[in-house]
Amino acid sequence: MIDKWNVTIPELTGAETRSVYLYLPESYRHEPHRRYPVLYMFDGHNVFFDSDATYGKCWGMKEYMDYTNTQLIIAAVECNHSPDHGRLKEYSPYDFSEPKFGTIEGKGRLTMEWFVNTLKPDIDSRYRTLPDREHTYIAGSSMGGLMSLYALLEYNRTFSRAAALSPSLWTNPAKIEQLVGRARLSCDTVLYMDYGSRELDSRGSMLRTFSKITSLLLEKGVLLDSRIIPGGTHCEASWERQIPFFMNTLLYQSRQ
Repeated sequence: MIDKWNVTIPELTGAETRSVYLYLPESYRHEPHRRYPVLYMFDGHNVFFDSDATYGKCWGMKEYMDYTNTQLIIAAVECNHSPDHGRLKEYSPYDFSEPKFGTIEGKGRLTMEWFVNTLKPDIDSRYRTLPDREHTYIAGSSMGGLMSLYALLEYNRTFSRAAALSPSLWTNPAKIEQLVGRARLSCDTVLYMDYGSRELDSRGSMLRTFSKITSLLLEKGVLLDSRIIPGGTHCEASWERQIPFFMNTLLYQSRQ
């Protein structure tokens, strides 16, 4: 079952609305005393329905969750579709410059403050969640993957596990390396991070950047599952194929 409603994020887009999609396992209806972990996801319009997806292809998360009977709530928030690079701004923790986009003012901290201080309390009050850090996860791809990594490192008191698929580490590698270095992390911090092998060709330094940040995360003590996807590309169809891998990491030996 998927609930859907509109929200505003005044700090970012004023009164403009966007959608929140919330997946509930079938057991939610029949087990009224049961509580569930929550996975927060970026680019919510691409998560469940082809009809809502930017390029007409979603991740197929509902089909996977139903088929595997995974006992987890998913709260996925639509991105900012402003033609003025709204998504890049909201999903970047730091400013960066790119010839294709110009200079992007990173508003990722504002985005995460809303997730942590507005969205999460609302979800926890309306649904039977397990609201503690141990049962709160976050995931996304591309810029959403970058934000998932940022959320795990900067908001580690809220999120214990994250999945960062094809994270846009190229935006500001130096700042990301600094973030890893200064992050104060619990010893049970879990991260799934991947990159498609065919994506590596799009940016000459991407493999080096991915390797460097992977090494720093391991040195930091993060329980890291890192993969290069054979033939993987930068699209929803490729990310859909990684669902079993990152979900296994997020839920591995988790207590429900």
